[in-house]
Amino acid sequence: MPSSLRSTGTTSSSISLAWNASTDNSGTVKDYRVYEGSAVVATVTGTTATISGLAASTAHTYTVTARDAANNESAKSASVTATTQAGGGGGTPVAANGQLRVCGTKLCNKNGKQIQLRGMSTHGLQWYRQCVTTGSLTALATDWKADVVRLSTYVQEDGYETNPRAFTDLAHTLIEQVSAQGMYVIVDWHILTPGDPNYNLARARTFFTEIAQRHAARPNVIYEVANEPNGVSWGAIKSYAEQIIPVIRAQDPDGIVLVGTRAWSSLGVSEGASETEVTGNPVNATNIMYTFHFYAASHGTEYLNTLSRAADRIPMFVTEFGTQNYAGEDANDFTMSQRYLDLMASKKISWVNWNFSDDHRSGAVFKTGTCNAGGPWTGTAPLKEAGVWIRDRIRTADDF
Repeated sequence: MPSSLRSTGTTSSSISLAWNASTDNSGTVKDYRVYEGSAVVATVTGTTATISGLAASTAHTYTVTARDAANNESAKSASVTATTQAGGGGGTPVAANGQLRVCGTKLCNKNGKQIQLRGMSTHGLQWYRQCVTTGSLTALATDWKADVVRLSTYVQEDGYETNPRAFTDLAHTLIEQVSAQGMYVIVDWHILTPGDPNYNLARARTFFTEIAQRHAARPNVIYEVANEPNGVSWGAIKSYAEQIIPVIRAQDPDGIVLVGTRAWSSLGVSEGASETEVTGNPVNATNIMYTFHFYAASHGTEYLNTLSRAADRIPMFVTEFGTQNYAGEDANDFTMSQRYLDLMASKKISWVNWNFSDDHRSGAVFKTGTCNAGGPWTGTAPLKEAGVWIRDRIRTADDF
């Protein structure tokens, strides 16, 4: 068990910790886990850690454990309590805004102020894990000035179902890394094929129970429970949401839940319906928002107007969009994209862009080869045309 856990420094948004090293009968201590209550807030290989993204003038109590190479975990150390310094409400997005909540049709911060988050979504983590590193996340937080990162855990397509333990552990690790940068994190349960989320209901229960339990103490975690339902009725999606939301609420009563809408999260438009099926029959739950996805070269005025009408009736969050066609490919339509961004700014609709990778698509922000080379991540030199455009618009953040 680690000993002499102590606070070595605080800022208005962080607490630094240190402890004495552990020993193990196998001779190897693999890493240390820092806990706040039952939530792991950092995993490190050394004997120091800095917990970032905290609100000013708040007290936090931590313990630490050690793990060996076989993942045996020690008992928790004695606890230490430290308080962040007073601040002016600035700093990182999480330090400025704290625990978010849904107020009416808007997203509001800890002070009840309506806000808009802007950021990026990863590609499938089974394919592009190498694009989501400490370096790239630091660049996203400090150079792009992003507020939010969406982590896409595909369920099928060589994803979660092939190795639930590994993909859950990867989600834990990346949640910690994004949190250390002071950004909000959307945990995306990326169902696409098959399109009925009920097919993965049992898997979702297992995944979200552990994710919510581990990270319940974090104010920055947002749960997206079904990426793009398709080929299935709104009634079936609603039923799924009303079964999975209580699973999350049992562990994390305060976390916002994002619910996918019919026809690839188009509010039904791509299958000939409209937003009225959702506005007239909403999910029976509170502190939730509904998702909308668009790709500007494919989804024109009809989709834009649907989003506009829906946002006046129900809380909306655009958890995926691109400046290209619906596959994230071919030419960019920046004119239509800007129409969407102007609408979302006027109605305080938060958004994340697809995708934070270097794949072959024009919608991947990095030039091919950037991730395997380990960067560079900052500036415009490593970016494709769409990357330059979206970085500029993320950098003009909302006034928190």
